[in-house]
Amino acid sequence: MPSYTVTVATGSQWFAGTDDYVYLSLEGTAGCSERHLLDKPFYNDFERGAVDSYDVTVEEDLGEIQLIKIEKRKYWYQDDWYLKYITVKTPMGDYLEFPCYRWITDEKEIVLRDGRAKLPRDDKTQILKQHRRKELETRQKMYRWKEWHPGFPLSIDAHSHSDLPRDIQFDNEKGIDFILNYSKAMENLYVNRFMHMFQSSWSDFADFERIFVRISNTISEYVMQHWKEDFMFGYQFLNGCNPVLIRRCTEIPKKMPVTMDMVECSLERNLTLEEEVKQGNIFIVDYELLDGVDANKTDPCTIQYLAAPICLLYKNLENKIVPIAIQLGQKPGPDNPIFLPSDATYDWLLAKIWVRSSDFHIHQTVTHLLRTHLVSEVFSIAMFRQLPAVHPLFKLLVPHMRFTIAINTKAREQLICECGLFDKANATGGGGHVQMVQKAMKDLTYSSLCFPEEIKAKGMDSKEDIPYYYYRDDGIKVWEAIKSFAEDVIHVYYESDEVVCEDVELQAFVKDIYVYGMRGVKASGFPKTIRTREKLAEYLTVVIFTTSAQHAAVNFGQYDWCSWIPNAPPTMRCPPPTEKGTVTIEQIVESLPDRGRSCWHLGAVWALSQFQDNELFLGMYPDEHFVEKPVKEAMAKFRKNLDEIVNAITERNKNKKLPYYYLSPDRIPNSVAV
Repeated sequence: MPSYTVTVATGSQWFAGTDDYVYLSLEGTAGCSERHLLDKPFYNDFERGAVDSYDVTVEEDLGEIQLIKIEKRKYWYQDDWYLKYITVKTPMGDYLEFPCYRWITDEKEIVLRDGRAKLPRDDKTQILKQHRRKELETRQKMYRWKEWHPGFPLSIDAHSHSDLPRDIQFDNEKGIDFILNYSKAMENLYVNRFMHMFQSSWSDFADFERIFVRISNTISEYVMQHWKEDFMFGYQFLNGCNPVLIRRCTEIPKKMPVTMDMVECSLERNLTLEEEVKQGNIFIVDYELLDGVDANKTDPCTIQYLAAPICLLYKNLENKIVPIAIQLGQKPGPDNPIFLPSDATYDWLLAKIWVRSSDFHIHQTVTHLLRTHLVSEVFSIAMFRQLPAVHPLFKLLVPHMRFTIAINTKAREQLICECGLFDKANATGGGGHVQMVQKAMKDLTYSSLCFPEEIKAKGMDSKEDIPYYYYRDDGIKVWEAIKSFAEDVIHVYYESDEVVCEDVELQAFVKDIYVYGMRGVKASGFPKTIRTREKLAEYLTVVIFTTSAQHAAVNFGQYDWCSWIPNAPPTMRCPPPTEKGTVTIEQIVESLPDRGRSCWHLGAVWALSQFQDNELFLGMYPDEHFVEKPVKEAMAKFRKNLDEIVNAITERNKNKKLPYYYLSPDRIPNSVAV
């Protein structure tokens, strides 16, 4: 009688094993096997990290094995089991791989197909078509869209992390408990003694050092030492944790009536301001989005303030970007002066502090939350709803969706919800952050997520003109590496543009993102359909780059750049100055966050800057969803390209006081998971 050797691999996560009854049956083109009992209580099979083998004997040859059915029946208590994969050795000596990489919960059964990726048109038999359709129907019931706030991209329909499908939950929920992590961070930073001292001001700038963890030769220490300098202020627009706002100024805006007399002493080329603009030496950052946003009112004992500044910057003869004018409001007038480097020291310093505070708010809520976390969640939900596990694009994208829905659900549960942790220290808490996302949605376009296109649109693409923009340089290298990888995978499965057009599951995925993620807004520029391999490669690059590199660039530098509180105040406790010549050091310190808010802020930026335990970085794909040799070769080529980028960045950073490493592939997690 024919015999099949079945090998079963259990995950290595905590509690991945099971003591339940486990049954297996094989389904082939010539027939089905009976249900075989593989494991029962106390047999010690399917333990964490185990690989167990069994001989399954059948009455007659089953033909080509198409499906494997795994059933788990409860013995005593709920005992979830993480199944990595199953391999089958046929009587003819052939090996078939059946990837799973899912949790089997309760008394459930799952049906697996072999690991060869298939487009819808590749399935010829009714049984495979039905399996494909049933998987998507089941997933669409589990992954439902829901509006968290009007105007937001839609998110997952789940009130808490525990409501999520088991497959997308964190292995250890405690590991991503924001309250626990922030408290632990403050304890590790030795600042927990200050965390309840709200309304208690610091004495002076040096007093902030009492909560500053001084680690020699780090960016955070360098920031603490040089934060007052104009060079450091300007440098952060290029290579800080929010390097996405600066753009080349093509015309001085009428709402900021800067004159040549004001800035003449800052210009170094003996040109007029107008000539400097024409030569491309003037840059601008405008925080207009903050205009009209309500400041945090959750603490009646502390009035908090926001501003919507405009900052003009200049590329000097050393090719450094430095500020030359700051206006703290959007409407010009006598009570909204333009602050200049030639003003009194504390006037100019406070104006820069206000810009840094405004930059922090835009960074946290728009650059970070909306444009990486919420957008990545849209990609994730659409993928689970519209791409079955056998689809090559599911296999390509699923590593880049790891834990994204889970971290966002936890954030809505604890961090950005009403009375959440975000309200404790941030001037945009208490609802301001919601208003900001709603306003920022109009600028969330497809082209703005295409990295090279967005850099060019801002006039920031010339390496000759702007030589020290490492965010741009490294980002384009990583973008090109991802795009090349996506193209290689596409060419394995899509032999022509016509095949792309015919892929109904791909088109449903793209449509879901447009309709639910972008709320069907035509102006977003998100495609409703994709008709060419070239456009598909770009689209997949947008998805992978956003969920990996873009998030890394704007997330993991938060402690470096924001731990020195005066450089990134999360709130301001006095209104912006309305006249010059009155600012004192005491006024600046009174404006900055109190001791309690400073400590909560420090705990937050520390916790948000840490990698996950067992982090998987770009190009690391330990779960072998693909089994085809051409795709594995494409992965090896991708890793080689990424290694070359790592080496180039390491070489460039040698002996730099301010190294830029956030877009080094060995520091880019595959997905948004923190």
